Amino acid sequence: MFTDYVKILVKSGDGGNGAVSFRREKYVAAGGPDGGDGGKGGDVYFYVDQDLNTLIDFRYKKKFIAENGKNGEGNHRYGKSADDLYIGVPIGTIIKDAETNEVLADLSEKDQKELIFPGGRGGKGNSHFATSTRQAPRFSQGGEKGIEKELILELKLIADVGLLGFPNVGKSTFLSRTTSATPKIANYHFTTLEPNLGVVKSEYGDSFVIADIPGIIEGASQGVGLGIQFLRHIERTRLLLHVIDVSGVEGRNPVEDFKIINEELKQYSEKLSNRKQIIVANKIDSMQDEKLYKDLEKMAKEKNIEIFKISAVTGEGLKELLTRVIEVLKTLPKEEIVEIKQRKLYTLEEKEEFTIIKENGMFIVDGPGVQRIMRRVNLEDNESMHYFQKCLDELGVNKALKEAGVQEGDTVRVVDWELEWYD
Repeated sequence: MFTDYVKILVKSGDGGNGAVSFRREKYVAAGGPDGGDGGKGGDVYFYVDQDLNTLIDFRYKKKFIAENGKNGEGNHRYGKSADDLYIGVPIGTIIKDAETNEVLADLSEKDQKELIFPGGRGGKGNSHFATSTRQAPRFSQGGEKGIEKELILELKLIADVGLLGFPNVGKSTFLSRTTSATPKIANYHFTTLEPNLGVVKSEYGDSFVIADIPGIIEGASQGVGLGIQFLRHIERTRLLLHVIDVSGVEGRNPVEDFKIINEELKQYSEKLSNRKQIIVANKIDSMQDEKLYKDLEKMAKEKNIEIFKISAVTGEGLKELLTRVIEVLKTLPKEEIVEIKQRKLYTLEEKEEFTIIKENGMFIVDGPGVQRIMRRVNLEDNESMHYFQKCLDELGVNKALKEAGVQEGDTVRVVDWELEWYD
C-alpha cells in the first residue's frame, strides 16, 4: 500500500525537576542547600531514511514521545538528560503543523536531518535560590514541559517529469514502454491507484525520473475522485507531459480535456499551472477522426506549447519525444518547489506573557509567565511564598491586577491556586 498522508502526535521530553535538598553530614550542624538540577528532556528530530518509500509505518504507530529528563538529587547531583528521539521518513516528506498548516520542514535531500521540537530544560535545584537573606530555600524549579503537537506528514514524490492527464489516456502504458517500471495496466478508469516512478535512460547516457500520477478528473482540486491527494505529487516535477487521448474511441474531446485538467492545476496551485508542459497526443494508432488531433494541434500552437504525436502501444513517436524531454530538462533549473518563507522553529524560550480576566467576581491570572513561576514554588513553605510574590511583582502581575480593579479581600486565582488579595 502506498501511503502519502498521515497525522501523528509528537511530543518532546519534559525536563527533570530540580531537587530540594540540604547538606546533611556528621559534624555539620547547618549544611546549606545542595539540590541538583534536573536533566534535559529529549529533542525530537526527523531525518531522511533511504530505506523508506511510503509513510505506511505511520498508519500503525501514531504517537511518538521522547523520554523525560531525570530529576535532580541531593549533593548537587544532576539528573540525567534524556536521549533524543529520531523519526525516519522517506525522502520528499513535508512536515506540517496540523493546527496552522504551517510547513515546519521539507526533507527532500539525502541524509537531511531537522530538529522539530526541543526537549524541556531541566529545573534548577534549590542551591540556585540561596541568597544572603534566604539561606535555606525550600523550593526548586520544576522541569520545563516539552512541546506536544499533532503533525501532518505529507509525501511528495521527487521526479523530473510528471505524467498528467485524465484516467485511461495511456500514461501507465507510456511509463512501461519508456522505463523499467511495471505499473498495472488495464482498459478501465483509475487502473492506477498509486503513483509510479520510473527512470528513463537514453542511448547517450542521459536519464531522468518520471512519475505516473493517477488520473485527474474535473473537480480534483476539491478532492473529487482520487483528487487532491495525488495532485501534490506533481508539485516537485520540473516538466509536465500532458497525455491526451486523441483516438476518439471514448468520445472525448482532446481540447476540452486539456482545458479541464489545466483549470484543475490552476485551482490547486497557480505556480503549478504555469509549469512547463509538453502535450503528448497518444493513441494515434487507433485514431478515428484526425480532426480531433488537428484541433488540439491548433490550440497548442496558439498557446505556444509543443505537441508530439505518439502511440504508447506501438512505440511510434516515443524516441523523438524523449529526446526533446531531455533537451528541455537541461534548460530547467532544479528549484525548491515547496516554499518555506521562514522555517518555523519551536523554542522553549521563557515567555513573560500573562492574562487577567474577571469571571464570577474572581480575578483569574494565567499565561506562560505565571505558569513558569508556579513550577518553581513550594506552596507549603513561607520563604517560597515570599519568592512567589516577588516574582509576580517583577512580572508586573500585581500592577496589572490593580489596574484591573482588584480590591482588598477579592479572590485571585493564579493558574490553579486561589488566594485572597491584600495590599
